[in-house]
Amino acid sequence: MTNEILKSSNEVLKAIELLKEKEWVDLTHTFGPDSPHFSSFESADFKTLFTHDDGFFAQSFTFPGQYGTHLDAPIHFVRNKRYLEDLDLKELVLPLVVIDKSKEASENNDFTITPEDILAFEEEYGRIEAGSFVALRTDWSKRWPDHELFNNKDSEGNAHAPGWGLDALKFLFEERKIKAVGHETFDTDSAIDYRNNGALLGEYYVLEQDTYQVELLTNLDKVPAKGAVIFNMVPKAEKASGFPVRSFALLP
Repeated sequence: MTNEILKSSNEVLKAIELLKEKEWVDLTHTFGPDSPHFSSFESADFKTLFTHDDGFFAQSFTFPGQYGTHLDAPIHFVRNKRYLEDLDLKELVLPLVVIDKSKEASENNDFTITPEDILAFEEEYGRIEAGSFVALRTDWSKRWPDHELFNNKDSEGNAHAPGWGLDALKFLFEERKIKAVGHETFDTDSAIDYRNNGALLGEYYVLEQDTYQVELLTNLDKVPAKGAVIFNMVPKAEKASGFPVRSFALLP
């Protein structure tokens, strides 16, 4: 038994050594009191409790769970679904697929991805594997940390931001059996879909699958369409609907 344990341990250590030779990409924004955030939330509040003159440096942090790059647990939108603490560790590490629609989002800020867009992606890169984390790249993250650019409101106060179409999400979860999604904007749904529907139907649908999503991702332009792995490391807050996450990708 001891030899088997040592062999297993050596395999893990070798795997770690191999992973550290790969390129790692941080997919997470640094956030603070002045960062863009969902309009219904107050800005984050960071306070210094003690300084080095007191013997040690310590701070307090006050912010909503859905702040900065963050992970939404199923309970965020859907009653009787899982809290953050209920997510299994292996759910947080998944094969990463990145669908690049940055050009389309630049030309049309109301761009909404469709099943046809996904099929076109598969024609070039192959079928999206079951159990994948699929991220929508729009390069909206490059507007961070400018509030005005990120909110992108017109003269009438309507926001314009790209996002997932409900049909595209249903195709991914029901036809391709993916595990989770992520995007660079505040919301799952495009802003125009939200205005037309009066609700975040796409976000509700994703979380209704009893899985999670990651919002406000960045650096997706540094990740290939397929072959990378995403890690979503998040604190285990009690009965939390979501929390800021440290998401990163390991490149092939």
